[in-house]
Amino acid sequence: MNSRATSPRFRPVHANVMTRGLVRALMLFAIMVAQSGCASHYDRIWSVREAYFAGHLADAEAQVEKQLQKHKRESDAFLLDKAMLELAGGRPKNAERILRGVRDRFDHLEEKDVGEFTASMLTDDTRRAYAGEDYEKVLIRAMLSLSNLMSDGGDAGAYALQVVDKQQQIINAVVEKQKKETEQPPAELAYKQVALGPYIRAMLAEESPLTLEDAARARVQVANWEPGFRDAQADVQRAKFEKPVGQGHGVLYVFALVGRGPIKQEKEEMPTQAALLIADRIVNAFSNRSIPPTLAPVKVPQVINFPSIADAVAVRVDGELKGQTATIVDVGTMAARQQEARYPEVIARAVARRVIKKGAIYVVQEVADVDKGSPLSLLATVAGVAWEATENADTRCWGLLPDTIQVLRLELPVGDHEIALRPASRSGEFASSARTKVTIHDGRNSYLMGTLPASDFVGTLLTSGGPGE
Repeated sequence: MNSRATSPRFRPVHANVMTRGLVRALMLFAIMVAQSGCASHYDRIWSVREAYFAGHLADAEAQVEKQLQKHKRESDAFLLDKAMLELAGGRPKNAERILRGVRDRFDHLEEKDVGEFTASMLTDDTRRAYAGEDYEKVLIRAMLSLSNLMSDGGDAGAYALQVVDKQQQIINAVVEKQKKETEQPPAELAYKQVALGPYIRAMLAEESPLTLEDAARARVQVANWEPGFRDAQADVQRAKFEKPVGQGHGVLYVFALVGRGPIKQEKEEMPTQAALLIADRIVNAFSNRSIPPTLAPVKVPQVINFPSIADAVAVRVDGELKGQTATIVDVGTMAARQQEARYPEVIARAVARRVIKKGAIYVVQEVADVDKGSPLSLLATVAGVAWEATENADTRCWGLLPDTIQVLRLELPVGDHEIALRPASRSGEFASSARTKVTIHDGRNSYLMGTLPASDFVGTLLTSGGPGE
C-alpha cells in the first residue's frame, strides 16, 4: 500500500484543484456582484423623483428610458414610473396601456419560481423578477381606473371592481397564511379594503336612474371602508334620499394626486424572534442545518414616507371657491402598514440567505477536506465574507406614486366653466394656481385630475373627453 496516497500532505491532485476552483469561483462571483451592486434602485429612482417633483418631465422621462435600457430586472418598476409620467404629460391612454402590461406580468409572477427562489438565496432578492408589493398591485388597478376616466371612461368601472377584487384576494391569502402559522385569526389586519374602487363605481352608477340602488350600496361601502373620508356620510345621505343631480346641472369630480409617495430604502435590522422562526423553515427547505444562536444585522428594504407640503387642493369655479379635495386613499400609510405586516418575513429571508451562504462555504471546505487555518481555508473564508457583504436589499418599487389620492365632488350648472386648482394647507392657500376649462353636461359626470407632488402642479391638468394622447 502506498502511504503517500493517504497522507494529508499528498491528497489527490484533483481535490485541491477542485477546491481552488470553487474558492476562485466564489471570489470572482463576489467581485462581480460588488462591482455591479454599488448603486441600488433607491439611488436610481431618486434623481427621477427630483426631476418629476420639480416639473421637469422631459428630464424624468429621459432618465427612466435610460434605466429601462440598463437595468432589465428593474424594468417593471420603472415602467410604473413611466406610466405616471405619461399621465402627468397628458397621455392617459399611454399610461393605461403601460399599467395594463405591468398588471398582467405581476399577476403571472405570483406563481412561485423555484429556480429564481434558489438563485435569490445564493445572491440576494434583486435576482428575482420583481412581482410588485401588495399595495402596488392594488394601486395599479386604481390608477388604471383613473387613467381610463380621463380618456373614454368605458372601462373605468371594470378597473374599479378589480381594485376591490385584488385587495380581497390579498386579504384572503394573508388571513389564510396567518391562520396556518399562528393557528388563530389575526388580531389586527393591516390589509384593509381601498375605498377608491366603490367610490368610482358609485359615481358612475349615479349617472343612470336604473343603477341608483347600486350607487347607494357603493357609497355605504366607502363609508364603512374609509370612515375618515370627509364626504362619506354626505354622499350616503344624498345617494339614499336625494336626487343625484338637479335639473340643468351636471357633476364635476376633481381628483388630485398629492404629495411624494413612499419608496424603499436599505436598512440594517437585527433579526427578531418571529423572523428567526420563519428563517428556520426556509433553511430547512435547503438543508438540515439550523439557525445559529447569534446573528449580525441583515440588510432589508424598508418603506419610507415623506411629509406632504400641501394638505389638499382648493378648487375655484369661475373665480369662486367651491371647496377642497379630501383624501380617499392614503398611499403612504397603506404601504407602511402592509410592510409592517410582512416585515418578519422580509427579515427572515435575509437571515436564511446568510445561513445558507455560510453553510455553502463550510460544505466546500468539508468536501474538499481543506486544513483548518491553511491559506486555502483562509481564502475560502474571505470569499465567503465577501459573498455575504455584496448583498443588496431589494429596493425596487413604484417610485412616482403620490402620498394621497384626493377627490372633490361639485354639482355645477350646464355649460363651460373655468377651473382653478391651488395647493392648500391648514394655514391657507399658497403657491400659484393651475387652470383649465371644463364642459358640464346635463345629468352627466365630468372629470378633472391634477398632479401635485410638491408646491406646484406638474404637467397637464387632465379633463375627461380630452385627446388622451
